Amino acid sequence: MRRDEFQITNEDDIKSVLNECEYGTLSLIAGSEPYGVAVNFVFFEGNIYFHGAKEGRKVDAIKTNPKASFLAVRPYSKIPSYFSNTRAACPATQFFASVHIYGNLIIIENAHDKAKILEEMMKKLQREGGYDKIEADNPMYTKMLEQTGVYALLPETISMKLKAGQNLTNEKKSSLVLQLRERGEDIDKKSASVIENYIM
Repeated sequence: MRRDEFQITNEDDIKSVLNECEYGTLSLIAGSEPYGVAVNFVFFEGNIYFHGAKEGRKVDAIKTNPKASFLAVRPYSKIPSYFSNTRAACPATQFFASVHIYGNLIIIENAHDKAKILEEMMKKLQREGGYDKIEADNPMYTKMLEQTGVYALLPETISMKLKAGQNLTNEKKSSLVLQLRERGEDIDKKSASVIENYIM
């Protein structure tokens, strides 16, 4: 990362962003061309897992070249230029946290492993429950487990970037926190807390 002040290395912070993000972008090489695809995912036991069809362009790319990168972005507040008491457009921006992972993809074949991973994904996507647990021995899921592809990205590197006003003066950071809390949207409250806890 070019600017160290944007880098976050705390593993709990990285895990928190990955757990909050509903989807990420998986970047592959399909033949001689770059190929990006959005996937729902779960970060589990140190790896990124996702599911999908067992054939198609994505699967062909994985089988041909297992190297991949993955990006998940947690958006924070949009910061309008007038927060800086100017008519110029230049200060307008949006804060965010992003996690970038580079590594190698593998295809999960074992039914019990697939069931465990898909169950973790359900816990993330449907936290309220209301479904029968995914288990390889449950006949309800036998066909589904056979037909569903499950994939793992095994990280070689993981990095996190937080853009939340690090380049601002302390006075401007304090003013920005007040403006965000005054605007009062849920994302603004979250953004103000991020600035207070990580930047100030």
